[in-house]
Amino acid sequence: MPPPADPEGAPAARRNQTVADLVARALAEDVGEGDATSAALIDARARARARISLKQPGVVFGLEPARQAFAQAGADGFEARVAEGEWRESVPGEVALIEGPARAVLTAERTALNFLCHLSGVATLTARFVAAVRGTGVEILDTRKTIPGLRALEKAAVVAGGGTNHRFGLDDAILIKENHIAVAGGLGRAVAAARAARPELSVEVECRTLAEVAEALEAGATRLLLDNMSPDEMRRAVATRDRAGSAAALEASGGVSLTTVAEIAGSGVDLISVGALTHSAPALDLSLLVEPA
Repeated sequence: MPPPADPEGAPAARRNQTVADLVARALAEDVGEGDATSAALIDARARARARISLKQPGVVFGLEPARQAFAQAGADGFEARVAEGEWRESVPGEVALIEGPARAVLTAERTALNFLCHLSGVATLTARFVAAVRGTGVEILDTRKTIPGLRALEKAAVVAGGGTNHRFGLDDAILIKENHIAVAGGLGRAVAAARAARPELSVEVECRTLAEVAEALEAGATRLLLDNMSPDEMRRAVATRDRAGSAAALEASGGVSLTTVAEIAGSGVDLISVGALTHSAPALDLSLLVEPA
């Protein structure tokens, strides 16, 4: 497996911008030529304090982009009041304190909360999936179904929620899917070509049927992605792998929800990938209130 994503740039720096760069782009998008409301209403010399509060239970993640947003806007104080990656049940709960020029605090508010609410939502949904399979030994994986440009941060949020990162990008590992097989001339031929071209990489094959499971195992795939199989089919795939004496890991994918994940884990698979962790995580409810300093 590739290492967990580093929120300061990802496993390979060329893949993503730093947090500071991402925040700068987000602020530029939001502020444009200037915060007209704050400039019209707030004296440039006024200072303010702000408090970010957690309004529903969950896992907080994204304090660094939030801090960067306030700092880049001109605020001079940011104090985190929680540890990232911990489930917090008690609400309302204090998350961070901010201080600085009132205009700066107000200008950065939405950008900071956009990062913090979204990333905390990813971490929280991940934590719920991880809790649902606790005790089974099954790992919950993310996917590449991420918001363009935010992959490193979202994958870091998955880790904060207790999940495991799948490959970061197309160069981390080989994943042979249905369309690759069609163009390559068959499953066995695709696996052979992949192993010959990149022997140092793991080779995973998407399998839609038990026949494809057997074929992928015979071809020497190191991991099998069981695509949209029923729990019964997954159990049979596990039995097929075990009878073959293969060490290939089995990854369930497709149709995974909080209501189905425990049953899927009970089938004997090793891994469960969940695209919803990043593409459908609801934002965690946080609020920010400002008062004059």
